[in-house]
Amino acid sequence: MKVTVLGDGGWGTTLAALLKNKGFDVSLWGAFKENILALSRDKENKKFLPGIMLPDNIDFTSDAYSACDDTNLIVIAVPSRFFREVLTRNRNAIKESSGGLVSVTKGLEQKTFKRMSEVALDVLGERDIAVLSGPSIAPEVARGIPTAVVVASHDEVFARRVRDIFRTERFRIYTNSDVTGVELGGALKNIIAIAAGISDGLGFGANTKAAILTRGLLEISRLGIVLGASRDTFMGLGGLGDLVTTCASLEGRNRGFGENLGKGGNPEELLKKSVMEIEGAWTAKATLELGIKHKIDLPITQEVYSVIFENKSPLAAVNELMTREPKAE
Repeated sequence: MKVTVLGDGGWGTTLAALLKNKGFDVSLWGAFKENILALSRDKENKKFLPGIMLPDNIDFTSDAYSACDDTNLIVIAVPSRFFREVLTRNRNAIKESSGGLVSVTKGLEQKTFKRMSEVALDVLGERDIAVLSGPSIAPEVARGIPTAVVVASHDEVFARRVRDIFRTERFRIYTNSDVTGVELGGALKNIIAIAAGISDGLGFGANTKAAILTRGLLEISRLGIVLGASRDTFMGLGGLGDLVTTCASLEGRNRGFGENLGKGGNPEELLKKSVMEIEGAWTAKATLELGIKHKIDLPITQEVYSVIFENKSPLAAVNELMTREPKAE
């Protein structure tokens, strides 16, 4: 069986290695030939996953037709900002394959506010699709640290098939039918992780972070339910689990970005120099617009957006949250 991974970042590389170690024929596609040549030569993704040696015989390629040829499953692991562009540019190559799709990207499209599975179906038409999400810091998965995630699909049979393809003794997978909730949980938690990082950067403690996580989960749930998700999903791996991991892990890029903001870093400069995509920054824009559209109060999202895009002082943002009008929980 052949599996194709589109996207040679840390998560795409981690999943390609996991699948290769299970014995699958794996192609890992990247948009930039120089990156692919380095992967093939070094057997290590020094840019996005340093220190992890990759298994032999992964097919590293920048040719989408070669990557997708005769494949049984296509895993999409490209940043949300480039998701539609990558699929559109490689649409013919992908469509030549009859394989189902698995999105592992956590974000929202900026102009349409669509989830990644919706964008994929827009570009590629109707076909089997699932979403793999949950608390899964890529370097930890790559090192074989026990991890549990969730795969969501409207097709229960396809969800179970994807589960069985990916699961290992160190990578446990649950299934879920709430695609909307799982995708929103994975996308919106990155905003809250930036807020948690800002708290760390300002030198605040566990009390502050607990408040951010608790109220942040409420924001995610409040918007998600309005958009058709199940409240229960946000209490599971795709919601609370992912939120806790991203806000707590020192390897989480969104939390780390927030910490640098809290220490006085310039948002624009931090975004430009980051090797990895800071999904939470761009998701904050789309989420704030969704909140306005649906008349949902999203105070943490609003303050994160203001710090990143309106040059608001992180400390002023905290004060704004703490001095809001008193209300019942």
